[in-house]
Amino acid sequence: MWLPILGLLIGLFLGLSSDIKVPEEYTNYLSIAVLAALDTFFGGIRAHLQNSYDNLVFVTGFFFNIILAASLAFLGVHLGVDLYIAAVFAFGVRLFQNIAVIRRILINKWVSARENSQ
Repeated sequence: MWLPILGLLIGLFLGLSSDIKVPEEYTNYLSIAVLAALDTFFGGIRAHLQNSYDNLVFVTGFFFNIILAASLAFLGVHLGVDLYIAAVFAFGVRLFQNIAVIRRILINKWVSARENSQ
C-alpha cells in the first residue's frame, strides 16, 4: 500500500520543483496520463481497503490505462476527432466511483469502530 503513495509523493515533489514546460500539443496526452494515474492510484487504495490489492494488477493496470488512453488520443488526433474526451470522461467517472467507494468504506469502518468502543 505504501508504494503508490510514495510514488505519488515523489512525482509531486519532482514536478513542483522542476521548471519543465510541457508543449501545448502534448497537453491532451498529459491530462489523460494524469487522469489514468489518479484512477489507478485511487483504484489501488480501494482494492487495499477491500483487502483485494495485488501489486501486479496495480502496476499492469497503471501502464495499460496510460497506454490505452494515449493511444486513443493519438488516434483521435490523426482522425481529426477529439477522442481524448472519451478517455477523460471514462477515467473521470471511474475516479469518482472509486472515491465514492473509498468514502463509504471509511465511513463504515469509522461507524463500526465507534459502535465497538461504546
